[in-house]
Amino acid sequence: MRNPILVTGGTGTLGRAVVERLLDAGHDLRVLSRRSRPAAAGYEWATGDLRTGEGIDAATSGVDAIVHCATTLGRKDVAATQRLIDSARRSGDPHLVYISIVGVDEVPLPYYRAKLEAEERVVSSGLPWTILRTTQFHDLVARMTSVQRRSPVIAALAGVDFQPIDVQEVAARLAELAVGAAAGRVPDMGGPEIRSHRDLAREYLAATGRRRLVLPIRVPGAAFAGYRRGGHLAPEHAVGRVTFSDFLAGEAR
Repeated sequence: MRNPILVTGGTGTLGRAVVERLLDAGHDLRVLSRRSRPAAAGYEWATGDLRTGEGIDAATSGVDAIVHCATTLGRKDVAATQRLIDSARRSGDPHLVYISIVGVDEVPLPYYRAKLEAEERVVSSGLPWTILRTTQFHDLVARMTSVQRRSPVIAALAGVDFQPIDVQEVAARLAELAVGAAAGRVPDMGGPEIRSHRDLAREYLAATGRRRLVLPIRVPGAAFAGYRRGGHLAPEHAVGRVTFSDFLAGEAR
């Protein structure tokens, strides 16, 4: 690619990993963030805000591809994605790579519904596009327990399994997709293991040296029924190699 690749949300957990992968492969990059440029960065920097549109036209100008890692909650995510699309269309015809979540069309969670609508905006954008859905990242599953660390009892979702995947593996796939031709909806990416939330919570506690009772809680509602049905899982696409145990061992070092 002669022109840079734009990574939105390039200072976030996934965005940073995508940036590192693309830099290591020798590609020219431009990173979009609401933050000011760091003192030392081996790539172009664009300060802008997808929530308002400020600075987005300059960020998308002259890029060959956009990896859209920036995200927010609910309808704001849809609006931000549409602003990015509109700006990209004004700047040319860049390849738009969008990261989404397995189950956005199966689990009626408001955040998932917003991600599904954002997907639909990408598909109908008129731009060359690629969409990758993945299962939950290891650090998100760990955080569901860590945020309860001051509680004497740890709640886990009864009847719910997760298939956590390593963020670095997802970043590697996004980097690969960004430098390739638009591929539409590509196969989902799932972690290597499907395990109960209770089991994952117990392992996190053991790895961090905490002794707590883990109490399964059955949460009512259609969204959590969707989780119990496994709508957010991809057992046929268990392509990840880094297990939750591997992740915790790395975190403990």
